Amino acid sequence: MRRRRERVPFLCGIAIFAAAFGTLALSFYPYMVPFSISIADAVSPPASLAFMFWGAGIIVLPITLIYTLVVYFVFKGKVDPGADYH
Repeated sequence: MRRRRERVPFLCGIAIFAAAFGTLALSFYPYMVPFSISIADAVSPPASLAFMFWGAGIIVLPITLIYTLVVYFVFKGKVDPGADYH
Protein backbone atom coordinates (compact mmCIF):
# COMPACT_ATOMS: atom_id res chain seq x y z
CA MET A 1 0.00 0.00 0.00
CA ARG A 2 2.88 2.36 0.62
CA ARG A 3 4.09 1.94 -2.94
CA ARG A 4 0.69 3.06 -4.30
CA ARG A 5 0.07 0.01 -6.45
CA GLU A 6 -3.68 0.28 -6.92
CA ARG A 7 -3.71 -2.08 -9.89
CA VAL A 8 -2.70 -5.20 -7.92
CA PRO A 9 -5.73 -5.31 -5.55
CA PHE A 10 -8.03 -4.53 -8.48
CA LEU A 11 -6.64 -7.40 -10.53
CA CYS A 12 -6.84 -9.73 -7.52
CA GLY A 13 -10.50 -8.78 -7.08
CA ILE A 14 -11.18 -9.54 -10.74
CA ALA A 15 -9.40 -12.90 -10.40
CA ILE A 16 -11.46 -13.83 -7.31
CA PHE A 17 -14.70 -12.86 -9.05
CA ALA A 18 -13.78 -14.83 -12.19
CA ALA A 19 -12.83 -17.87 -10.11
CA ALA A 20 -16.10 -17.72 -8.16
CA PHE A 21 -18.14 -17.31 -11.35
CA GLY A 22 -16.27 -20.16 -13.04
CA THR A 23 -16.83 -22.41 -10.03
CA LEU A 24 -20.55 -21.61 -10.06
CA ALA A 25 -20.78 -22.30 -13.80
CA LEU A 26 -18.93 -25.59 -13.48
CA SER A 27 -21.15 -26.72 -10.61
CA PHE A 28 -24.21 -26.41 -12.88
CA TYR A 29 -22.47 -27.77 -15.99
CA PRO A 30 -24.14 -31.14 -16.59
CA TYR A 31 -27.63 -29.72 -16.20
CA MET A 32 -27.13 -26.18 -17.47
CA VAL A 33 -27.09 -27.00 -21.19
CA PRO A 34 -28.47 -30.49 -21.78
CA PHE A 35 -28.03 -31.78 -25.31
CA SER A 36 -31.64 -32.97 -25.57
CA ILE A 37 -33.18 -29.48 -25.37
CA SER A 38 -33.26 -27.30 -28.48
CA ILE A 39 -33.46 -23.52 -28.50
CA ALA A 40 -37.14 -23.68 -29.47
CA ASP A 41 -37.85 -25.94 -26.46
CA ALA A 42 -36.00 -23.63 -24.07
CA VAL A 43 -37.90 -20.45 -24.97
CA SER A 44 -40.11 -18.97 -22.27
CA PRO A 45 -43.82 -18.51 -22.90
CA PRO A 46 -44.83 -15.15 -24.42
CA ALA A 47 -46.55 -14.09 -21.17
CA SER A 48 -43.29 -14.43 -19.22
CA LEU A 49 -41.32 -12.55 -21.87
CA ALA A 50 -43.91 -9.75 -21.91
CA PHE A 51 -43.80 -9.51 -18.12
CA MET A 52 -40.00 -9.22 -18.18
CA PHE A 53 -40.11 -6.61 -20.94
CA TRP A 54 -42.74 -4.40 -19.31
CA GLY A 55 -41.68 -4.98 -15.72
CA ALA A 56 -37.91 -4.87 -15.93
CA GLY A 57 -37.30 -3.12 -19.23
CA ILE A 58 -39.85 -0.35 -19.26
CA ILE A 59 -40.48 0.34 -15.55
CA VAL A 60 -37.49 -0.73 -13.42
CA LEU A 61 -34.61 0.18 -15.76
CA PRO A 62 -35.53 3.88 -16.17
CA ILE A 63 -36.09 4.21 -12.41
CA THR A 64 -32.66 2.71 -11.76
CA LEU A 65 -31.00 4.99 -14.30
CA ILE A 66 -32.71 8.10 -12.90
CA TYR A 67 -31.71 7.14 -9.35
CA THR A 68 -28.11 6.57 -10.43
CA LEU A 69 -27.95 9.96 -12.18
CA VAL A 70 -29.48 11.76 -9.19
CA VAL A 71 -26.98 10.17 -6.79
CA TYR A 72 -24.11 10.97 -9.16
CA PHE A 73 -25.03 14.65 -9.40
CA VAL A 74 -25.66 14.93 -5.65
CA PHE A 75 -22.21 13.58 -4.78
CA LYS A 76 -20.31 15.04 -7.75
CA GLY A 77 -17.48 17.23 -6.55
CA LYS A 78 -17.88 16.37 -2.86
CA VAL A 79 -14.63 14.40 -2.62
CA ASP A 80 -11.31 16.19 -2.74
CA PRO A 81 -8.95 14.24 -5.03
CA GLY A 82 -5.98 15.48 -3.02
CA ALA A 83 -7.36 14.24 0.30
CA ASP A 84 -5.05 11.81 2.00
CA TYR A 85 -6.59 9.24 4.32
CA HIS A 86 -4.42 7.85 7.12
